[in-house]
Amino acid sequence: MRIALLTYRGNMYCGGQGIYTAYLAREWKKAGHEVHVIAGPPLPDLPDDIPLHVIPNENVFGLPLKEWARQRDARALLSPVNLWELGVSRIGVFPEMQSFGLRLFLRWKELHEKHRFDIVFDNQCLSWGLLGIRALGVPVVSVIHHPLHIDREADFAVDPRLIKKVKRTLYFPLFMQQQVAPRLDRIVTVSEASRREIERYFGIRSKDIAVVYNGTDAEIFRPFPEVPKQTDLIFVGRTEDRKKGIGTLLEALSLLPDVTLKIVDGRIPPHGLVPTLVKRFGLEQRVKVNGHFLELPDLVREYSTGRIAVVPSFFEGFGFPASEAMACGLPVIANAAGALPEVVGTDGSAGRLVPPRDPRALADAISEILAEPERAAEMGRAARERVLNVFSWSDAAAGLIDVFGDVLLTTRSRSRAA
Repeated sequence: MRIALLTYRGNMYCGGQGIYTAYLAREWKKAGHEVHVIAGPPLPDLPDDIPLHVIPNENVFGLPLKEWARQRDARALLSPVNLWELGVSRIGVFPEMQSFGLRLFLRWKELHEKHRFDIVFDNQCLSWGLLGIRALGVPVVSVIHHPLHIDREADFAVDPRLIKKVKRTLYFPLFMQQQVAPRLDRIVTVSEASRREIERYFGIRSKDIAVVYNGTDAEIFRPFPEVPKQTDLIFVGRTEDRKKGIGTLLEALSLLPDVTLKIVDGRIPPHGLVPTLVKRFGLEQRVKVNGHFLELPDLVREYSTGRIAVVPSFFEGFGFPASEAMACGLPVIANAAGALPEVVGTDGSAGRLVPPRDPRALADAISEILAEPERAAEMGRAARERVLNVFSWSDAAAGLIDVFGDVLLTTRSRSRAA
């Protein structure tokens, strides 16, 4: 197949969507498909034999206007799309998904005439432009990792004031995504938990949503026995993302004298959740923060510095920090929420599941596993084995190709009938 793989942000270090894009592109290429990645900045790191088509933006929403003006050519604002982005971003709208789709649609005729794509695979942009592309005759499949409604609700739970609710509702492009998703040829997601939430928020029947699990690169994410343990617990993720549950973890830590924690997050603001809560709970001597952006080999070694990985998220569409830690041979303590039971497993062999938002239950699970090092090591071995058996990128890529084949068959049947 000739596949156009879309991602409005492509870099592997800006979130799970970048990891997803890079690995699928490589696996499809390996399997003999022709894949073109069409991405906005920050751009993915791809092998030379995978074409990359850049949809640029001026990042007017990412910087204060004065700072932007010092770094960029102000004449760029004469573009209608850039001017629109500037205007709506000043009132709190995140416009990147809408503008990526519009810019792509304006270039689509040129790209498609040159490459004749069989199918478009959208990485949860769900922009208006996809409806235009589909109207021009190319089937469009989109993955929804999880509905953004869940992020909004997590923010509401932290600050329920009306002004905050208005701001978060403006920020997320929920109306656009709710209109676009049901009108595409197929929706794919990465877990049964996400499938249920997509049905709830988008009104798409569960049976019409395909589930294809993510992979985890177990050759890169692997144990490093020679790396000395530096901490009892390790947390990897975006601490300012309210649904990641860092507050529950730090409260649980306050119930456990002498237990140490390392937080790996390159985007901790000076007055963010971590500094505030560490001070509130008096954990300055027991919490170490690695606040640097890490290259992949450094991240893998960071996992090996911990004895237990903790993933206290209130919801995960899949949960890369859980599967990566498991591949590194760590037992995982995670909330029984979202897709985490699907990733960690429910039999207790690879890790423990605890009720969400329950610091005492989390503290008890941490205490129990730390008290039995041999059992913890056995769980770590089982965790890695689970990743090897269930979560491979080659299986994920093949599963999506099956979905594409079904969509193309259905599309051709409709064309013949018409």
